[in-house]
Amino acid sequence: MKLNLLSISIMLVLCLASFSIGVAAKARWIAAEAPKEKRVTGIGGIFFKADNPKLLKEWYEKHLGMKMDDYGTIFEWRQGADSSKAGFTQWSVFPSKTSYFEPSKKEYMINYRVENLDRLYEQLQAERVQIVDKVETFEYGKFLHITDIEGNKIELWEPVDEAYNKAVVGKVK
Repeated sequence: MKLNLLSISIMLVLCLASFSIGVAAKARWIAAEAPKEKRVTGIGGIFFKADNPKLLKEWYEKHLGMKMDDYGTIFEWRQGADSSKAGFTQWSVFPSKTSYFEPSKKEYMINYRVENLDRLYEQLQAERVQIVDKVETFEYGKFLHITDIEGNKIELWEPVDEAYNKAVVGKVK
């Protein structure tokens, strides 16, 4: 069977069209499977253990200029979606014997800022993520603890930034 130039061109166009349709369908499928809203929106806090938290906080204040309060310090920044709004990241030192990081055995814990923690809680349950406790609500936000697949405890925080800003003393701007 002889293929002329027209036959080869038609086959090439059909192959390209088929490929393009497949790529578009896969992109649409991926978009449909993606979360409808953001889950994590940023880092809400860095927490770690120390043998002498008081002395360590004093060291950071003296040598790095980080103003401390009883809980550590916060870093204030501007939110990308609306730069008129302040956002905060907590930096805290805990005693080396704290149980707050349990069930994790790690020396640190990361707090992630999230949107709509109640909905995220339901999604994480459906995805069979290990949930450590229930959603707790405070004036400055909602909290939930989970663990990742390596047993690291993660704190999820849906912040109320205005209330949080009023509650803290130590700040690094």
